[in-house]
Amino acid sequence: MKNALFIFGGVSSEHDVSCISATSVLRHVPQDKYKIYMLGITKDGRSFLYSGNIENIENDGWLADEGKLKKAVISTSHADHGIIVFDGDKAETVYIDVCFPVMHGKNGEDGTMQGLLTVAGIPFVGCNTMSSAVCMDKAMTNSICDVNNIEQAKWLYTTKYGFECNGKDFVKMCAEYLGFPCFVKPANAGSSVGVRKSTDENSLYEDLKYALSFDTRVVVEEGIVGAEVETAVMGNDELFVGAVGEIVPCNEFYDFEAKYVDGSTALHIPARIPQEKQSEIKEIAKKAYKAFGCSGLARIDFFVRESDGKVLLNEPNTIPGFTSISMYPMLMQEAGVTYPQLIDKLLCLAIDRQEEEK
Repeated sequence: MKNALFIFGGVSSEHDVSCISATSVLRHVPQDKYKIYMLGITKDGRSFLYSGNIENIENDGWLADEGKLKKAVISTSHADHGIIVFDGDKAETVYIDVCFPVMHGKNGEDGTMQGLLTVAGIPFVGCNTMSSAVCMDKAMTNSICDVNNIEQAKWLYTTKYGFECNGKDFVKMCAEYLGFPCFVKPANAGSSVGVRKSTDENSLYEDLKYALSFDTRVVVEEGIVGAEVETAVMGNDELFVGAVGEIVPCNEFYDFEAKYVDGSTALHIPARIPQEKQSEIKEIAKKAYKAFGCSGLARIDFFVRESDGKVLLNEPNTIPGFTSISMYPMLMQEAGVTYPQLIDKLLCLAIDRQEEEK
């Protein structure tokens, strides 16, 4: 039996989503193969080994379970290969065989946690530090798509400093090149946090200011009329691609509320598009996965444009949602991989990758 560490929470606008995802993952861990350790990180950055009821994690109630909390940190000693747990004036190092950082957004899937786990020598689920950072940054992923001839929506980006100096000129450039509606996105944020739909130059200017409250760089993309579809990719060298699913948002677009609050968003698995188009999406997903340097897993999101049927890449997600209504596990289940099998396979891929890199 291997010691498996599951990290949740974090200093991120997606802290609560992480807790929901982690609860779902922990419910499906094959407990005959793994001894579970749970490391929770608070919104202000404190970390604790939690030994209480899994169900308390979902609503952040785990912090109130004081009798089940011990201060703990990931050891930066490669030799320790684990976490240091504090109990009064005593400290114990717990060896960890593999880790699943079930964390979204900043300080979770942007390469920071991956870098820490790499220094610690602990195999971890998901992409490596470089790939995690690249896939989190929308300007970087868009640039890589351009270089690799992976088609996507037209886009522009600016920095906070650039907007403060030439905001009105940038708005006019967006209006001329992208048209309206267009979408404003913080370069480094997930779960559609900070994303807004702009319908004219005035709203675009205000939406840029709003997005820049979440990040120092923003991307603006042309609006695409068509189907929103996603597929799930898993693997290191040999890739397995799950089903293609379609999202019909309950709101104007697939924002945070549509993803995690309002349950009326419609999900179609498989997507309501021809089989040959689904096959095309899977092939582009594999091409993008390799171009971004992904390993372990990623969910790749696309648009299928209504006017000409063109498949356009939207974005990759290296730690996609794992809630009960999240697409990644459902797409894998549609392809024949049960939730427990999925968790087991992801943990095994993490260990395999570290063995290959030695």
